[in-house]
Amino acid sequence: MSTTLLAAGLAIGLGAIGPGIGIGILASRAMEAIGRNPEATPTIQTNMILGIVFVEAIAIYALVVALLIMFVQ
Repeated sequence: MSTTLLAAGLAIGLGAIGPGIGIGILASRAMEAIGRNPEATPTIQTNMILGIVFVEAIAIYALVVALLIMFVQ
């Protein structure tokens, strides 16, 4: 039981690090782009939100894997 909880914790922990870094970089670059070209704000925001959605899906997959590890034996 203890090893499955450790495996689930590692799965969600490591699975959330990448998307967290990715969303931070994505938002940072979008803010830089908006600062340089304010007229392009709607296009940049749309692309940023779409990118965040796809990156966040990876974290949700990691959560599903962690739950599967915990509850399926």
